[in-house]
Amino acid sequence: MSSSVAGPDCCGGLGNIDFGQADLCVMTRLLGYVDPSEPCFVAAVLAIVFNPLFWNVVARWEQRTRKLSRALGSPHVACYALGGVILALNALRSHWFTQAMRNQPRMDSLDTPTAYQAGLVLLGAGSVLVLSSFSALGFTGTFLGDYFGILKEARVTTFPFNILDNPMYWGSTANYLGWAVMHASPAGLLLTGVVAIVYTAATLYEEPFTAEIYRQKASQSRKSH
Repeated sequence: MSSSVAGPDCCGGLGNIDFGQADLCVMTRLLGYVDPSEPCFVAAVLAIVFNPLFWNVVARWEQRTRKLSRALGSPHVACYALGGVILALNALRSHWFTQAMRNQPRMDSLDTPTAYQAGLVLLGAGSVLVLSSFSALGFTGTFLGDYFGILKEARVTTFPFNILDNPMYWGSTANYLGWAVMHASPAGLLLTGVVAIVYTAATLYEEPFTAEIYRQKASQSRKSH
């Protein structure tokens, strides 16, 4: 007589967990709720990718040519203009992010009061990071003023920069994650993953350049003394 055993569940059972496979199972489960060809989802992905690309390209171009500062009469005016455009683009990104969530199914296992409260906590923590970063950097520091030649005496190291690098980016990511959890949205969770990947790539691109700007400033300051 042959015996039969139940086939393994998605992740192979708790006794034999392969975390790489588990991650894949989670992703597969999320994708089951998401239509990546849905227009608002596509628009959200494009906005998430475009925004950091736009501000980095414009800032590098300004740093090399100073054409924006000359066209608008001063580096401060140019920086404020770019900051205004970035804020508008980020508002548009958030709009498409929210629409993408509304147009796709909710996940029952996330649609609970506990998950909603966890989303609120993430949203609150992200907001603290974003607002405290803005307070520490000011408008020009937040919106790439160093590329316009508007430099602080030294790189900011007060809260929240004393607890993690790039708190503005990770605070924004936490906001999107919290918003997705509050909406019990697999589409929102996947889009938050895209946000995290894009911001990670942006920091790898931005950090060495910003460090070099302040290194040159420190070198010039030593020479002048």
